[in-house]
Amino acid sequence: MTIAMPSVRPRVPHFSSGPCAKRPGWTAQNLSDALLGRSHRSKPGRVKLKRAIDLTREVLRVPADYRIGIVPASDTGAVEMALWTLLGERPVTMLAWESFGEGWVSDVARELKLKNVTVLKAPYGELPDLSTVDPATDVVFTWNGTTSGVRVPNADWIAADRAGLTICDATSAAFAQPLDWPKLDVVTFSWQKALGGEAAHGMLILSPRAVARLESYTPPWPVPKIFRTTKGGKLMEGVFQGETINTPSMLCVEDYLDALEWAKSVGGLPALHARADGNAKVIADWVARSPWIDFLARDPASRSNTSVCLKVVDPAVTRLNADAQAAFVKGLAAALEKEGVAYDIDAYRDAPSGLRVWCGSTVERADVEALTLWLDWAYAKARAALAEAA
Repeated sequence: MTIAMPSVRPRVPHFSSGPCAKRPGWTAQNLSDALLGRSHRSKPGRVKLKRAIDLTREVLRVPADYRIGIVPASDTGAVEMALWTLLGERPVTMLAWESFGEGWVSDVARELKLKNVTVLKAPYGELPDLSTVDPATDVVFTWNGTTSGVRVPNADWIAADRAGLTICDATSAAFAQPLDWPKLDVVTFSWQKALGGEAAHGMLILSPRAVARLESYTPPWPVPKIFRTTKGGKLMEGVFQGETINTPSMLCVEDYLDALEWAKSVGGLPALHARADGNAKVIADWVARSPWIDFLARDPASRSNTSVCLKVVDPAVTRLNADAQAAFVKGLAAALEKEGVAYDIDAYRDAPSGLRVWCGSTVERADVEALTLWLDWAYAKARAALAEAA
């Protein structure tokens, strides 16, 4: 049986959920002004780093009294910095509904060994009961579950008069989903996500309440140098002015600056949100007319508009054993990669078998539309092969 290939291909086949697609029109020539072979502590180096912080504040609309710092080790480093320096003063509530949230639970329980910890979990595709979060506790959560495609729909569940801090891993939400700043005390993300920057650098954003905790509380455990943001009981303000704790790649800094300037040029934060929403709607419309596929996220209100996670629901596939189901789905992703129309869209290694399509603002809507045609093509070929084998 011959199944015709679609006549339209995605112009950019990069649908990975991290590192994500570069911004439209990107070339290496955009980085020709990178400060290579110079110290990041030189005057022009400090100017570049401070510019990255200032543009982050402008584009992301971070309140003026929040500190923004460039930190080591991507989003993971930024989250760990917050966990190791802020937790321990009061009880902690940990929220987990996918692998990265589970990772933060493990670090707090096994590495920091905190005793007064409440863990609220939900399976992939769902959220825990957010109404049960105690505002007297510190709260650690991911705004958008990158490996489950489930996000918090808003911050209404966070008390305005909370006593604890909220520590939010926003790495696949920042620049694509509205963040309710007054409800967030620590926000982290990496350059490699929503703006398609390069890896290894993270952003740490602190509210005045978080700064007050840092200056009034000393953890009972040793804090590694790359996590330290205070000295003598005072915030190291230089960290939040571009004086990075360790050596950053100035090539990556230039790339991040280029992405931020692009974000401004297309209309800033509202335009970035609209681009991601538009891309996700293409997937939603396709799912609605395709009986073989569905969202992993059960509730439309909590479905991600960036890391869109999908599951095959064709009974002919779901009645197979787990290994055969996984092989069928991996075959879809492999067929599209072989054709050069979609790279890295298999589900995350710890997630249920399925597909994951990045729909963030650096992806063009026309490319997502073309991708859906190729997904149908790959499915039709795999389904015909399955029927023939039966």
